[in-house]
Amino acid sequence: MHPPARKGTTGNAPALVLIALLVSAGFILTYLTMPKLNPAFVGTGLAKFESCNAINTAFMDARNMMAKANRGLLYDAIGFGSNWEMATTSGVAPAAAPDYSGTNVQVAGVDEGDIVKTDGEYIYVISQGRLVAAKAYPAAGMQVLSNTSMDGFTPQDMFLNDGRLLLLGSSSGRPVPLPAQAGGMPGKPMAESIIYPYPYYSFAAAQLWDVSDPAKPEMLRKVELEGNYLSARMIGDKAYFITNSYPRYDILAQEGANGSADIVPKYFEDGKEQRLAGCGDIAYFKPLNPQSFITIASMSLADEEAEVGKLVVAGSGQAIYASLESLYVAQPSYGYWQAADEGEKTLVHKFRLGAAVEYIGYGSAPGHILNQFSMDEHAGNFRIATTSGQSWDRQNPSSNNVYVFDADMKQVGSLEGLAPGERIYSVRFMGEKAYLVTFKKVDPLFVLDLSDPASPKVLGKLKIPGYSDYLHPYDEDHIIGIGKEAVEAEEGDFAWYQGVKVALFDVSDVSNPKQLHNVIIGDRGTDSEVLRDHKAFLFDRRNNLLVLPILLAEIQGERSAANSYGSYTFQGAYVYKLTLDGGFELNGRVSHQPNDDNYVKSGYYFYDGGYGIRRSLYIDSVLYTVSEQKIKANNLATLADVNELQIGTKQPYGVYGTVPAQR
Repeated sequence: MHPPARKGTTGNAPALVLIALLVSAGFILTYLTMPKLNPAFVGTGLAKFESCNAINTAFMDARNMMAKANRGLLYDAIGFGSNWEMATTSGVAPAAAPDYSGTNVQVAGVDEGDIVKTDGEYIYVISQGRLVAAKAYPAAGMQVLSNTSMDGFTPQDMFLNDGRLLLLGSSSGRPVPLPAQAGGMPGKPMAESIIYPYPYYSFAAAQLWDVSDPAKPEMLRKVELEGNYLSARMIGDKAYFITNSYPRYDILAQEGANGSADIVPKYFEDGKEQRLAGCGDIAYFKPLNPQSFITIASMSLADEEAEVGKLVVAGSGQAIYASLESLYVAQPSYGYWQAADEGEKTLVHKFRLGAAVEYIGYGSAPGHILNQFSMDEHAGNFRIATTSGQSWDRQNPSSNNVYVFDADMKQVGSLEGLAPGERIYSVRFMGEKAYLVTFKKVDPLFVLDLSDPASPKVLGKLKIPGYSDYLHPYDEDHIIGIGKEAVEAEEGDFAWYQGVKVALFDVSDVSNPKQLHNVIIGDRGTDSEVLRDHKAFLFDRRNNLLVLPILLAEIQGERSAANSYGSYTFQGAYVYKLTLDGGFELNGRVSHQPNDDNYVKSGYYFYDGGYGIRRSLYIDSVLYTVSEQKIKANNLATLADVNELQIGTKQPYGVYGTVPAQR
């Protein structure tokens, strides 16, 4: 488990963000010299390269342009601190059988990959790189049925559908072959030819398993795509997964960017290597972004013989949003070396999902998005919330915006200039309304009216201490927020964050939203995985149930200052009864920690030994909590222990918590 970044202030870390942008963002070079291109189109506006040589030339030109920008122009024009997240993807509870909970997803009917899945009888867990299948119901008879190792494969997400399970993640790299030697002799793999560390291909992988007998899972299919796994969605029995891959510039440089260099991403199935696509089938986004390749692949869970759909584009993806009919891929764009009025933008490319993935077009919105919840589709229109500028930049202060695009990705409406000097911390689109939380010293919760796509407007706002990192619908008139409490600094334009804050907002009067109930958990240093991953959030209104994984930090004795950190005293699930009248009533806590040793030994980091609860779900009248080491069952009403399973096979490193920030 990786340590989450601890927010000390509302500011950013410019140097770290710059490095992240340079390494992973795959900048969009809007003003590149265009190579000779094939005029053919896939869908509307997606052109194809004419040849392999055209691809190679475009990538080398882009690399050279980026090098020039990095030698000075970049620092003069780009704002540090873009808030892109890899997928981090929740929303209204998914359609599921009435007696068990599913993964918390953003769009009903669009499943999201996760580390835990259930069908109401069995629980499947990705634990320590293995696939664990456990008999979960009835809880008194819980048992581990299988614990399958994944040699050379690191699963990150999975989907479950009718006895089939799809694992998605990364596979072991392969040595990069050197170019052919003199006399036509084939090149040796670099791992055999040069000093460590060896360059390797990185591969995303998908494995389809038959789990109709969970005691004997059988792998039906395995495919590997060169690149890094980004995110995935499943609609019905078809999964769509997206990968980013970066070209091997060492090969281009050695071969002079000519047509003999093969930088097209590889595809492996049944041990056979092939290109993901022919050079003439690779398309490019407009404006051209030849920094990387993005692949949108589709795979049936019901039919292991069905062809894997593959659409390869010269571009990059940073976040995705999917409805039942469409997939949107967002990427940041910077036009900072030619046009003075060209600032940071977000390009969003729309694809229609069906028997084949079809490109529809793209739209451009000023600013950067926060995560997948910054995007939404409603009544054929696409909506996106962005932050322009940076909250710490006095010359170019931040502001926040909402843009609306029609079905063809043409902008039809906008609302700009919200909360100058602040940035977006959370967004939730709900039908014809949107809820937007910005923050720097206090938390304005904006209620937006999107009923007229051409004229979005602010209906009301609420200013309270703290902020929400995640917003979740309670019903049409109420919304749950989880984030951090905050205290304004006595000096300086910032606030000190404190414990985890959970609030219930009443938005029935759109002009006057109110905080109906709230609870503060712990002191400064308290954390929850929900703040970064909505899939750790469990809410069921029918059962008045709210469950949050919490790492609790408490200050012993008198508080010395607002920037004082507490000591870790608990990790586990906080279980609340949540009603409109009673608010948040703590029913109890569940922990997997075997003793207090991990708390006593912790400092700024908490070493959980793999016992940190990451997910929770219910089946019938039993609450199940899941860590890398255990599945534990408790009575849903009383939280009395029912049963538990040990699923971990080794003692992991298991870090949870963070180093203290400067503020």
